Amino acid sequence: MTSPPFASTPPSVADFLQDVGGRGLDDALIEMIWHHPQGISRAQIAKEGSLARSTVSDAVARILDTDLVEEAGDAPSQGGRRPTLLRFRDEARWILGADLGATHVAVALTDLRGRILDFHEGACDVRNDPDAACAMLLEFCERALAARSGARMPIIGLGVAMPSPVSPTHPTLFPSSILPAWEGHMGLQAVADTLGLPLFVENDANAGALAELWWGRLQDLGHLTFVKLGTGIGAGHIIAGELYRGAAGAAGELGHVSIDPDGPPCLCGNRGCATTFIGTPALLRRTRDRLQAGQDSALTAESVTLDRLIDAALEADPVAVAVLEEAAEHLGTVLAGLLNLMNPRAVILGGTLTRAGSRLLDPVRRAVETRTLIDSVTNAQIELSDLGAENVALGAATTVLSHALTRPTHSLLQTVEF
Repeated sequence: MTSPPFASTPPSVADFLQDVGGRGLDDALIEMIWHHPQGISRAQIAKEGSLARSTVSDAVARILDTDLVEEAGDAPSQGGRRPTLLRFRDEARWILGADLGATHVAVALTDLRGRILDFHEGACDVRNDPDAACAMLLEFCERALAARSGARMPIIGLGVAMPSPVSPTHPTLFPSSILPAWEGHMGLQAVADTLGLPLFVENDANAGALAELWWGRLQDLGHLTFVKLGTGIGAGHIIAGELYRGAAGAAGELGHVSIDPDGPPCLCGNRGCATTFIGTPALLRRTRDRLQAGQDSALTAESVTLDRLIDAALEADPVAVAVLEEAAEHLGTVLAGLLNLMNPRAVILGGTLTRAGSRLLDPVRRAVETRTLIDSVTNAQIELSDLGAENVALGAATTVLSHALTRPTHSLLQTVEF
């Protein structure tokens, strides 16, 4: 199983045991116990899994020796002696998750329940300088580990989210049209090798979607799209509780949907892509154009940045508000097409731009309502992510966790001590 622990309906014991022959009872039980954070007893496992109690007891004895599971108090009595609960030790392993955006690097150190133990972020020209990006990635990983040196745990892997489609067969080779400076660059693998960790690479919007599915407030929905608003625009799709990557790992390139065939040229070779209207460079360009045209604003063309633009919009600056409303109109056009095509139950917006809050969200919702089939509007929520700036790095760590839980004797037990 690869699905997350949906808050209201954890998977049944039988679900985990149906493929025991493919990976072994111990592995299945470790994953199953993780999916029951409040604990589960041997008796419940045996009853719901139609297993002999002796079989369960022998497997649990082996699992307890791994230090991934512990006995944690008693369950309520059902008549007779109270059964002992088994609990997964979330703190027994750590994961490093990294977000390499076009212009920044962020690294999160997490436990096995998605709790962020340490976080570091810095500006970096990732798109054009892979050497600097990989150096910062390694520095932040080492800094995160050093910050927790007093209570250090084994690490199970390094997950890295990239602003690019990721091939399922060649995950460290990126399209030259998206990241030309990274062509043939093997810096990510070098960082993982330096740390002695297995490397897992994922598209940044896919990682964000995975974080929302596992840890976000709308995780119960199971059908959602995460849209990352940054230098470019990307989308990660969750369909029936599973991440959809597409045949070649390129699903979700929402930023390269053309919304104006006569619009500005895009780095992908097309014209009028959503990124050329909604991406950070486009927002700053339109802001400067308005300022240079003499429109009233507290901003100055020479010093405008995305953060200053957002701050100004929150203070009702007329130029900043107008630029955001233009972006929201374009974004609403793209999301309307997405809703009509994919019919997710929720669209979750993430990235720096979402700090604008209702200044962005309200006009996006209005724009969508005028362009979408009524059923899609009624059934789909459009919300801002509640996971903050750590969302994508957390998603990268979750990519590692998802892999580890399906093969625990490989990824959870073969760790690196620091």
